[in-house]
Amino acid sequence: MTTLIEPPVAAPVVIDGMTAEAYHADRNSISSTGLRKILAPGCPAQLRYDLDHPQAPKREFDLGHAAHLMVLGEGPELDVLDFDNYLTKAAKTARDEARHMGAVPLLRHEYEQIEAMAAAIRQHPLAGPLFTPGTGVAEQSIFWTDPATGVRCRIRPDWLKQLPGLTLCVDYKTIKSADPDTVSKAIRDHAYHQQDALYTDGIWAALQPEDVRFIFVFQSKVAPYLITVRELADQDRDIGRARNERALRTYADCQATGVWPDWTGPVTDIPTISMPTWAVLNETEEYLR
Repeated sequence: MTTLIEPPVAAPVVIDGMTAEAYHADRNSISSTGLRKILAPGCPAQLRYDLDHPQAPKREFDLGHAAHLMVLGEGPELDVLDFDNYLTKAAKTARDEARHMGAVPLLRHEYEQIEAMAAAIRQHPLAGPLFTPGTGVAEQSIFWTDPATGVRCRIRPDWLKQLPGLTLCVDYKTIKSADPDTVSKAIRDHAYHQQDALYTDGIWAALQPEDVRFIFVFQSKVAPYLITVRELADQDRDIGRARNERALRTYADCQATGVWPDWTGPVTDIPTISMPTWAVLNETEEYLR
């Protein structure tokens, strides 16, 4: 009888000082962003393309990256440009040179804005103590293997804060408006409940703390830069974990077969499609009865 020997499972790893570029470039693991892309409205084919064709930095993310640096003390270098906008050739050249050097270009008024945002965080009764300098670790890179699928996973918590018997994972996000209704919709639209579940599971696997709590800190990008601090409801986290489990199985299958299907998959018959359920109900009531 032949005895099958299972390959060794890579142990969890916690890395300090790993650059964001190196973390995002890792092709031997899947991140929360990748798992979220593989499920609808995304699909495996889109994830495969995005992994093979990394996007260039986008200006719309500059403010968020800069705010992270101001609040967390970790992040790319900032290059403050003394221009009002990027309409001139000189401004565009300075912006492009900053990006080429790996820095985040900011106009002077944008830099003043993130200074005000960071000040609002420090003064907030909940967010301020969470981000007190010296009380946590910013942007550690954590790798572990999902036991159900054998897929290597990775996370990069914004801020890990160790308390007696408790590890806090604090996630800082800038948003157009941090009012609770908009935050709730953002959690749904961007599947942040998947991020919550994956980060919590990764911290359990790698750090084996006594307890873990994941906390969202959302901050408006318009003055007075108001802040909403929230923890996700247990049911939402359970849904996020179930979504991760399905995404991990799908990713493992794609890796094993080399087939990365789109939304339709390998079918020969043309599927049907319908309007959203609410529209069908409304129009059935109005036109078919």
